[in-house]
Amino acid sequence: MSLAQLLVPFLEIMIITVMLNYLLGFFWNTRAMDLVFGILAFLALYALARWLHFPVLQTLMLNVVNVAVLAVLIIFQPELRIALSRLSVKGRKYREVTEFDRFLENICQSVYRLAERRIGAIIILENQDSLEEYAQKAVLLNAGFSSELLESIFTTTTPLHDGAVIIREMTIISAATILPLADDMTQLAKSMGTRHRAALGISQTTDALAIVVSEETGRVSVAREGIMTRGVRVDRFKGILRSIFTPPKMKTQTRLTLMEWLRQ
Repeated sequence: MSLAQLLVPFLEIMIITVMLNYLLGFFWNTRAMDLVFGILAFLALYALARWLHFPVLQTLMLNVVNVAVLAVLIIFQPELRIALSRLSVKGRKYREVTEFDRFLENICQSVYRLAERRIGAIIILENQDSLEEYAQKAVLLNAGFSSELLESIFTTTTPLHDGAVIIREMTIISAATILPLADDMTQLAKSMGTRHRAALGISQTTDALAIVVSEETGRVSVAREGIMTRGVRVDRFKGILRSIFTPPKMKTQTRLTLMEWLRQ
């Protein structure tokens, strides 16, 4: 037996281990985790059916798989899109560090400093849908983003700490913002309060990303497209930010290119 033949099984085991570790790390503490356990149970049952030579059960399970794959792609499309986006982001290791990169990094550092100190916070990052109607009813700031300003707003001794902060591109638009509350509470644990309900509510009506820091547990949660993800770790948080938001200059360049193409 050659050296290559000996190495193949070990390489396969390593690759499978890395893949499983990535999948479990991504789906942990999300609604998709139940799906992962369900798939593992299904595979165990299928292996048992083959071992016991139950041909009818095997055929039935294979037919179920054909339908289940399509259902999973539809139901868990948001999670799968974010997962694929994270893969593409992690591949770009040698990008030029821009002002927008530093902005996203500063948001990340501020959020996890607040979490470490267990200071409750709700931060809304505007995307394509305008949040102007909510900002106009709040305390307007229109201040350039800084970590110090963001963290000081949520300090319990300030009068602005009780509502949400809305950020548009690299500007803090408003503070003490009142948001619509989610009606469906099934995604929220008993330990989650008004901040989590407001974050879920705004994510159900707009395409904004809502970030919540729990003052009770210090855990960071994000809400996007009506889905609340709890206990988000810092590396995953960065991936989510970069997969959703594009630098302002890049957006402008894309629009100009499209206009030039239409003129041709």
